[in-house]
Amino acid sequence: MKDLQGNRIFQASAEAVDYYNQAVSAFNIYTGDPFSLVGKAVEISPDFAMAHIFKAYLLGLATEPVLNGYAKDTLRHLKTMHLSDREASHLGALDLMLKGEWTAAALVLDIHNCNYPLDIVALQAGHLMDFYRANARNLRDRLARILPYWSDNIPGYSILLGMYAFGLEETGDYNAAEEAGHKATELQPLDCWAHHAVAHVMEMQGRVTEGVKWMAMREAYWSGNDNFFKVHNWWHRALYHQELGQENVVLSIYDNHIRQGNSTVALELVDASAMLWRLSLEGVEVGDRWDELADCWQAHADGHSYTFNDWHAIMAYLGAGRDIDVEKNLKDCKNIKPGLESEMQQWTRQTTLPLIEGFIAFWRKDYQTAIEQLYGARFIANSFGGSHAQRDIIDLTLLEATIRAGQPELAQALANERLALKPNSRLNRGFLARSKGRAVSGVH
Repeated sequence: MKDLQGNRIFQASAEAVDYYNQAVSAFNIYTGDPFSLVGKAVEISPDFAMAHIFKAYLLGLATEPVLNGYAKDTLRHLKTMHLSDREASHLGALDLMLKGEWTAAALVLDIHNCNYPLDIVALQAGHLMDFYRANARNLRDRLARILPYWSDNIPGYSILLGMYAFGLEETGDYNAAEEAGHKATELQPLDCWAHHAVAHVMEMQGRVTEGVKWMAMREAYWSGNDNFFKVHNWWHRALYHQELGQENVVLSIYDNHIRQGNSTVALELVDASAMLWRLSLEGVEVGDRWDELADCWQAHADGHSYTFNDWHAIMAYLGAGRDIDVEKNLKDCKNIKPGLESEMQQWTRQTTLPLIEGFIAFWRKDYQTAIEQLYGARFIANSFGGSHAQRDIIDLTLLEATIRAGQPELAQALANERLALKPNSRLNRGFLARSKGRAVSGVH
């Protein structure tokens, strides 16, 4: 038996392999329910190791404490099974990832991808690991290393182009990124990751009006109810409208799409926290939206599962005025035993704590402390978590702190820094004007 890309499959019936292939294809475009599909594969063929492996990736890559626990249960079961060399290689990567050693896990998959270049599960899992640890170079080069082995007659080729587009964007090769993203969406219109790569290009280049048109033109392809990535793409669309000064549109997107149904998925809570924080920086009144969001963070902010989540949980707790939760999460993040740190805990100590402490100081109007924490943190934040667009909230908060602290020289310097990259940005022009003591229309 073989999967869609021709990799050998063991201990599985034809029906189980069919469910497995459907599950992987759903995961590729973040649409449908890969969990239930792979569950059927396991039910039909209990010794189907690759199905168990795929299930463990789905659970572990969700970055949620409860699901991490289920992934570890699956891993323990896998260790009792007879595995092929390819499956054993996956097991090694999973074991490291679930111990919080994300870079080591990603490096295992680097070598795995070289040995098994058509293993699309390994490629996508590795790509997400690169994303979670903000390794821009490997987001690009993981795909560059194996693309010559692929062609458009191999199922999933367009998915690789979409991932490659995102890696090119994060490394600043915007023209090549946009070209690869467009080609990917032409081959597979439902590839919401490729669509989002193009959205990133337009965000980074300040092509706001084009960005709105791009999102609107393809909305039917990325906004379906069964699309797991729809909230993040709505977040990107909201960024464009915020840049245009259309706060009412942003709030409408937040209410009707980002928080429709009050999701408790951690990746979607991250988008919600970041959006409300951005609006608050501009002085937009968000009402009781912080309270609902803070409730949903309770199950995910534990100080060690995925520290990027803790930082965004703190934003919600601050916005909702929940000082007890702020202090508890801060204590959890500091509860690291010397000499026993996982890489995730190192990220917490080196990067997340300065960010959390800087954001706490900002919210409590201790702007000087916020500046001291965030100015240095922005240089090391690229070592973990998310995209350039997501981490931009650090610079936005820092710049606002310099203005409120009455430090016009530093504020002007930071505004100039941003304008060099986005000279037409309303937000950036507003920061510069305010740093010089001038009012600007549409900026609070």
